[in-house]
Amino acid sequence: MAGHSKWKNIAHRKGKQDAVRGKIFTKLSKEIFIAARQGGGDPSANSRLRIAIAKARENNMPSDNIERVIKKATGELEGVNYEDIVYEGYGPNGVAIYVEVLTDSRNRAASDMRHIFSKYGGNLGESGCVNWMFDKKGVINILKEDNSLDEEELMMLVLDAGAEDMQSDDDSYEVITDPDSFELVKQSLDDAGIKIANSEISMVPQNTIILTGDDIPKMLKLIEKLEDNDDVQNVYSNFDINQEEMEKFNN
Repeated sequence: MAGHSKWKNIAHRKGKQDAVRGKIFTKLSKEIFIAARQGGGDPSANSRLRIAIAKARENNMPSDNIERVIKKATGELEGVNYEDIVYEGYGPNGVAIYVEVLTDSRNRAASDMRHIFSKYGGNLGESGCVNWMFDKKGVINILKEDNSLDEEELMMLVLDAGAEDMQSDDDSYEVITDPDSFELVKQSLDDAGIKIANSEISMVPQNTIILTGDDIPKMLKLIEKLEDNDDVQNVYSNFDINQEEMEKFNN
């Protein structure tokens, strides 16, 4: 299972998610803004906006807030203009890192990214240096502790709904879809009463690098600092951690 999903599970258990830190509304608002600006304000004709609104509602974002952001994006209300930027680089042991940023200041974002990568053991690279290592996919993560599931039945459910694959480890299931099937598979899980820990359109690594020893806390600290930045929407990486090492961070 990809390292980013494992990091999501660690954050889930330790209460480090953006919702706990009070930042989730800001990030969701930016995603809704960009989706509406690029594809229009009608969610029925804009899948990115539809997914962003669904995620906002899952996090209890008020409908008035959602509507206001859409109106700002489509020019009905005045608002800040955000720019969609990708930064790419490397972490410990050559781990690839792909960072999606929405910012109202390109200069500030670039400065912040250089600082975080440099201070926490990474290297900021040129545009395109790692994006070829990832594929855009829908990713749905289900914690076993939150559900009583038969793995074979779950596999049949998601494959019938259009998923490409399902992977399992000791703690969770990770369902992989193509972006076009993401909403249908997620709806099938919701209809079956299955609790989803997190779900997103993600950049999934084609191959992973297994980290050990001191590289693990260094990598997790770098990702945490990147995700803490107000302009950062998503951080993707291609590291993996074996189960024995993971236990140290789950306790």
